[in-house]
Amino acid sequence: MIQTGTIQFLKKLSKNNNKPWFDANRKDFEKARADFESFIQAVITGFAKHDPSIASLTAKACMFRINRDIRFSKDKTPYKKNFAASINRGGKKSIYAGYYFHLEPGNTFVGGGIWMPMPAETQKIRQEIDYSLDELKKIVGSKKFIATYKDLDRDAEISLTNVPKGYEKDNPAASFLKLKSWIAMKELSDTELLSKSLVKDTIEAFKTLQPLIYFLNRAVEPE
Repeated sequence: MIQTGTIQFLKKLSKNNNKPWFDANRKDFEKARADFESFIQAVITGFAKHDPSIASLTAKACMFRINRDIRFSKDKTPYKKNFAASINRGGKKSIYAGYYFHLEPGNTFVGGGIWMPMPAETQKIRQEIDYSLDELKKIVGSKKFIATYKDLDRDAEISLTNVPKGYEKDNPAASFLKLKSWIAMKELSDTELLSKSLVKDTIEAFKTLQPLIYFLNRAVEPE
């Protein structure tokens, strides 16, 4: 479970997103971050029994910094309103698909996949989809996957309007080939964050996603 104080800190940060307030409340930040780190470490330790490829990871290495990169952004607020961790084989900056947890009051979600891969990896994934469409459809069409995630994210910002070059318009895999990211997410309420079963429930969500992660990583594996 996530401690109430952690959720309250993020709510306050959202309303006081400035350096003076953050500096004055740094101890609360450090306590909240330690709580999130403890939760992520428990998830890694438990889930590593099912996916050994993430066994060597530590929560600290998977977590993102609270500071925002504002160099090229019109939004100059210095801090993120969330804690997040990307649990990927090879580390959070690797080319591989992985698991993700985003903690933000009112906007928490769990899931994963691969987000905006580089052109070389994108091409490999699309080729794998074209070759193994039935396998992919079986993964995302399973009762467990649908019950947990409903479908892959098909938001306009991660989808092409047309089928990519090299594939026919009537390709049976067109709806998957047009994606630029292959991810699935499940929303969690603030009440669910306080549940004693949160670690267990997160591990179950990751287990449901695991076949998709393996499918994607098989595609991007170096030859």
